[in-house]
Amino acid sequence: MNLRKIAIVGSPNVGKSVMFNNLTGEYATVSNYPGTTVEVSRGKGKIGGETFEIIDTPGMYSFLPISEEEKVARSILLDENPCIILHVIDAKNLERMLPLTLQLLEAGLPLIAVLNIADEAKDLGMTIDTAKLEKELNIPAVATVSTTGEGLDVLRGKIEQYVKRFS
Repeated sequence: MNLRKIAIVGSPNVGKSVMFNNLTGEYATVSNYPGTTVEVSRGKGKIGGETFEIIDTPGMYSFLPISEEEKVARSILLDENPCIILHVIDAKNLERMLPLTLQLLEAGLPLIAVLNIADEAKDLGMTIDTAKLEKELNIPAVATVSTTGEGLDVLRGKIEQYVKRFS
């Protein structure tokens, strides 16, 4: 049975792997991408009534790949046709992370912006209006703290809505 795929993308150290573990809740299969030494984690996660294959891609700063990791991440996004791409963003560094969001949108990919590490952004006095961000980018956006699970129920709900709307 072919499961629909959800790919998790973002720069290194934004919490992609913790997000992956939260969404799969199970042991992940870690394997090298064919022809490379780059590791890719895959697992299954149930969201709503559907089980998805969830892919934790290597870190990427740009959709225009320079490193081997970025080439693998881009290849997964273009060749494996995920039904949703979760762009995990360090909420404290939103401005620095948005260029990749825009590149993914320009490529026509099915995107949800996940503003992770929202607790640290709040501790720094930052306020992020996710509703305004959703409106400006025309994609779902949610604030999360993957280490505590905060916002993950909202994220699952947004994934469910997205899948129903576009399937």
